[in-house]
Amino acid sequence: MGKSTAGKGTDEHGRPGCSPGPVTDAFDAHPELAPLRTAAWDGDWDATRAFFAELGSPDDVSFAAGLLARVDRTEWYLEKVARSLPADPLPRTLLAERHIRIGWGIRGGARAGDVPPDQLDEFHGRLRKAELLLIEVCAEQPAYAPAWTARLLTARGLELGQSEARRRYDRLTEHHPDQPDRSDHPRHPHHFRAQSQLLQQLCPQWGGSWEAAHGFAQECVSAAPDGSHAGILVAEAHIEHWADLDDAEAAEYLRNVSVRDELRQAARISVLHPGHRRDWHWTGGHSTFALAFSLGGHAADAAQHFEALGDTSSEAFWRYLPDWRNQFTRYRADALATPRDER
Repeated sequence: MGKSTAGKGTDEHGRPGCSPGPVTDAFDAHPELAPLRTAAWDGDWDATRAFFAELGSPDDVSFAAGLLARVDRTEWYLEKVARSLPADPLPRTLLAERHIRIGWGIRGGARAGDVPPDQLDEFHGRLRKAELLLIEVCAEQPAYAPAWTARLLTARGLELGQSEARRRYDRLTEHHPDQPDRSDHPRHPHHFRAQSQLLQQLCPQWGGSWEAAHGFAQECVSAAPDGSHAGILVAEAHIEHWADLDDAEAAEYLRNVSVRDELRQAARISVLHPGHRRDWHWTGGHSTFALAFSLGGHAADAAQHFEALGDTSSEAFWRYLPDWRNQFTRYRADALATPRDER
């Protein structure tokens, strides 16, 4: 199977394609998100703030902030609100996320050396705008996890290096509400979006190594309770590793029995665990496992993830495939044709 780097290393969701296929827009897959999109379309700050006020965790706030950043032209009303509410961290963080989103869209999916200089300059300019906003927020409210999460994206895009990305992640974990009040306890926040962003930074494309990337995924799994999202990181790391290999190596990588077994265990303790909460990461988790198992030729393992997804999917990692929507449909049909006694 051929591979494509379209969307690779760009952002956490990619950009929508035009061919028919599963529902990939999170606003449509999760109807409870619809009020946020409506508020963004209307430039309605009161409705936007009310939506975020109802969210129960920093990870939910960060997820919704990244989603809002996808809505075109939201920077206009967010800039006005950020100026009018200079003490509120939310509008500045949302505006920073929008600058980040625009910047990554300008950059595209090529490696740094292949991006035209003018695009790279514009990309960095957007990220520097975001970084200035986020520096202010983090200085004023060092416990504001959504801002630290966004700074993991700017750190990677501005190529600030592994140490700086780790520093930012550690600052986030210092204040995360999941952190026990014990000075001798290791810091593991279970903040999935931040973990997924740091995992990207730890890949070789951004100056890391596969040992570091896989190690971090396993570290998060070990620290998290069963039923958390952490197991998804194992699948993300393996797909990134697969995508970095040449075609001959890639064809065998995900077929490896040890990799398959690692994916099975990660799925069992995350999206397939009885205690797993069906929240906004749920679609992305099942989509990632469905892709990893499908690429490895493990149709029976993929089937339960396709069944869970129904007609929805996250396109984030599927975008690594050429004509990914048709490939998704084909893989899904093959998996669901597997006899149930083989699953």
